[in-house]
Amino acid sequence: MPASLLPFEGAGSPLPVLTNHRLPPWIRAQLPRDRYDRVHELLGRQGLHTVCREARCPNLGECWSSGTATLMLLGETCTRRCGFCAVTTRSPQGRVDGTEPTRVAEAVRSWGLHYVVLTQVCRDDLPDQGAGHLAATIQAIHRAAPGTRVELLAGDLGGDREALRAVLLARPEVFAHNLETVRRLSPKVRDRRASYDRSLHLLRWAKETDPPAPVTKSSLMLGLGEEPTEVVEAMQDLRAQGVDLLTIGQYLRPGAGGFLPVARYVPPIEFDRFRALALDLGFLGVESGPMVRSSYRADELYERAGPPV
Repeated sequence: MPASLLPFEGAGSPLPVLTNHRLPPWIRAQLPRDRYDRVHELLGRQGLHTVCREARCPNLGECWSSGTATLMLLGETCTRRCGFCAVTTRSPQGRVDGTEPTRVAEAVRSWGLHYVVLTQVCRDDLPDQGAGHLAATIQAIHRAAPGTRVELLAGDLGGDREALRAVLLARPEVFAHNLETVRRLSPKVRDRRASYDRSLHLLRWAKETDPPAPVTKSSLMLGLGEEPTEVVEAMQDLRAQGVDLLTIGQYLRPGAGGFLPVARYVPPIEFDRFRALALDLGFLGVESGPMVRSSYRADELYERAGPPV
């Protein structure tokens, strides 16, 4: 690897470890304020799920207070079990709430959002991995709120190109799928049905499908035991698939039982260096910091990146 791409001196050597018994001072969630109660009430009234709450996101207070949330489709239980995720694992046995697309669209319209992020639980129990339901929700939002841009953060859709095409036919403005971690750690961090290469293929197919995704996006978590050179290699792999936007954040253990431990709390300066490297590699927009999550300030990242080239 060219020396110019290494973010730190001695990048191949072990990095200093900060124990996870006490959070460092740069890991701080903001308290709820302003619009938080209204968002909470609206979500409850519509019976909607959010990844903010189900995955115990530390930015919930900040995002809900600004009037944004990442809506989670296809229920609140996932057919997969990843070592970093707090969403409950259970098979819904093919059950799908057909009213959800309409309820989500109404919530988005009532909210007056100009940008909304949709994500999903994995649904390996469905023949199309839930692609038809995702597409119906995007279309319902476009009908109910024509000025709202939709970012879809999808699972790997079982590696099914037809399922991906069904989603892209609904014309989301951004198609996102998270690589999550570096190649070496992927089998340990993610469910056995996921794979590093499948994720890369999905992101490349999103650019090759007719219609193609106008903007693609992915995300990496740090602090799981990766080396800086591996992070750079993952960023290079994403750019090789034409990925436009990237977020990089700190992994935080969502609870005590059964989740992967934090190997290291990465200092903010290292996130800054990775951001600079990612921009040098050609990403149109990058959010990188300890508290960054894949949907964090998604509208700002999209606007700051400008139209894809």
